[in-house]
Amino acid sequence: MSSLHPETRVVHLPRPELNGSRPISVPIYQTSGFVFDDPAVFADGMGRPDGAFVYGRLSNPTVRSLEEAVAGLEGGVGAVATGSGMGAINTVLLGLLRSGDHVIAQTALYGGTDTVFKDLEARYGIAVTYVPEADPAAVRAAVRPETKLLYLETIANPMTQVADLPGMSAAAREAGLITVVDNTFASPVLCRPIELGADVVVHSTTKYLSGHADVLGGIAVAATDELHRRIWSYAVELGATADPFAAWLTLRGIQTLPLRMERHCSNTRLLATRLAEHPAVAAVHWPGLPSHPSYDVAAKLMPEFGGVFSFDLKGGRPAGESFMKAVKLALLAPSLGGVETLILHPATTSHRGLDAEGLAAAGIGEGTVRVAVGIEHHEDLWADFEQALDGLPQ
Repeated sequence: MSSLHPETRVVHLPRPELNGSRPISVPIYQTSGFVFDDPAVFADGMGRPDGAFVYGRLSNPTVRSLEEAVAGLEGGVGAVATGSGMGAINTVLLGLLRSGDHVIAQTALYGGTDTVFKDLEARYGIAVTYVPEADPAAVRAAVRPETKLLYLETIANPMTQVADLPGMSAAAREAGLITVVDNTFASPVLCRPIELGADVVVHSTTKYLSGHADVLGGIAVAATDELHRRIWSYAVELGATADPFAAWLTLRGIQTLPLRMERHCSNTRLLATRLAEHPAVAAVHWPGLPSHPSYDVAAKLMPEFGGVFSFDLKGGRPAGESFMKAVKLALLAPSLGGVETLILHPATTSHRGLDAEGLAAAGIGEGTVRVAVGIEHHEDLWADFEQALDGLPQ
């Protein structure tokens, strides 16, 4: 399977072996535990992520099919599915860090992740140094004896800065650090960070992997067996592992991931390009535009540039509020990666935990609007945006 294209691999997902046959689709194993005839097999299954199925918090056939599918797509050796994207992030960070450790993280981060780092510092004395996402020299300069981990986002939320994954990961490896990359915005269709030097990749499977706004989930993919076991062991202790029904929904969504990503990206290209030329728009933030500071890095790493972008209106926050009230097809709602187009105001929603200085450092303005582009017809989307822009300051 490793030689096949992602478009083929998502169709032919790992399926449980039965008595001489396999199901066409992965079934839901909606059970809390499993019965054994052999005590030794029972005991062995309690101690490793690839052992016999014992108890739902440790392992489940439906969940393992999801883990194997995403690990295969990302080029990892194993994965741990969790109940949410934040569940995956917290499982990885808490499982790999200890009190007094030091983390290097890119400045532009999802607001929830930034909050986690603040909490780790307050609770456990885990210090965090923030560096630009494409500056390996800054990583080298920030390393301390107690530094353990580098944290990056392939495409940052919401201003879409793209990390120099090969350069940043190489700098981390020189210092013996573990590199963790949130690949949610890119998906393994656009980027596979492990191939570029990452040690752990996390996703909110709620987003593009499931793709239909009907499930919460997360996953952490490990590049080595040792990291896989460490993350799995802590997930079991934390109780963050995924539910089989959520895993089943995500498996259904993954099978159309390449098709959906193609449409997300093409729709985004049209909207971002036209908005950049509109007189009411001050700036558009999408790495597929040559004006974006990450354009050169993104063009080297990805075949396309993702389905999320942000833009600033010349009228600031009042104009942004007017725009969000005026759109009709685009929905004012959290999250992203579903078939419908969603918009939100980052400063008061996804990044509400940042103060003015933090917002400025992330490049988020009071009038910034984030758009998670769906798979509707592109001209219908543009007509909706265009009518909402009518009457705004130019």
